[in-house]
Amino acid sequence: MEEFSEALIKMLNGQDVNPYEVGYVAFVAGRKIRKNSIELSWYPNVHTRYHEISISIPKEKIKACVDCWRYDIKPYIFVDHEWLEHLYTREYSVFALIDAIGVKSAIRDNLLTKEKLTELRDDIDTLSEEHNDISFISFADSLILKSNWSVGYFDKKIDCTYEPEVFLKIINKIQKIYKKILGLEIYAVLTQGSNEYYDESLLHISSNRNHICLNSLGVPFAELLAIESAAKKALIQNTHPPAEIYMDEQYYRSLRFKYEFEKNNQPKNVYKAIMKIDEPYYFYSSLNTLLINLEKS
Repeated sequence: MEEFSEALIKMLNGQDVNPYEVGYVAFVAGRKIRKNSIELSWYPNVHTRYHEISISIPKEKIKACVDCWRYDIKPYIFVDHEWLEHLYTREYSVFALIDAIGVKSAIRDNLLTKEKLTELRDDIDTLSEEHNDISFISFADSLILKSNWSVGYFDKKIDCTYEPEVFLKIINKIQKIYKKILGLEIYAVLTQGSNEYYDESLLHISSNRNHICLNSLGVPFAELLAIESAAKKALIQNTHPPAEIYMDEQYYRSLRFKYEFEKNNQPKNVYKAIMKIDEPYYFYSSLNTLLINLEKS
């Protein structure tokens, strides 16, 4: 704080000093002040993609908040160093819920035989072997996918591993598998955010192999279900047509699209999230529209 103050004064006095290079700066936007915490939108990457994550900072971790409105210096929140470092070094997750369409009719028509379901499971096994950094939890007619990723922290030599586009490509492969084996279409719901089980493996399997833990709180799955519920309600009320992909707005906006693709003008609808302040949006689209407009990696 003293170094920042000294650099700021020098800059305002016309010296060639940049206070914004002092310390480690995280870009945030305040959303709501609570009794013991402040809800923020954190932007870990605003250079190669638009990446927003909802976070909460305990008030005891805040040391001071200063601004200089006469010189258009936005507020700076000085926080506990360990807390800020933890924000950058912990892991986060992308979650996906994939469900087959028309399962009830297929069951009534006796189309889901043991042989077909075993073949489906084997193909999912093969796909999962291509992506060791993603966990696949399947229920024959539906799947849950989870992947951990890091924001990146230069001082600790931690690389950024956030690649949400991979999930769309995997869903495309899963779509083909379900169509080939069961003759069913699928839809997927996606979101991303914090994961309290940092420094843990993707899955925990007990020693006697009868307990599987996804190493995650239930909040992201509740968010997936909230989006799915809102989409189903919208379909019943003819608010919008069915889609292949439903995405929380933070996940959607973080995707790297081609410059000419007007991503903010794509169709969206509100849903009620558990841990977000306002009613957020989910974007809905066809898988092909998303894939052909992704920026080439």
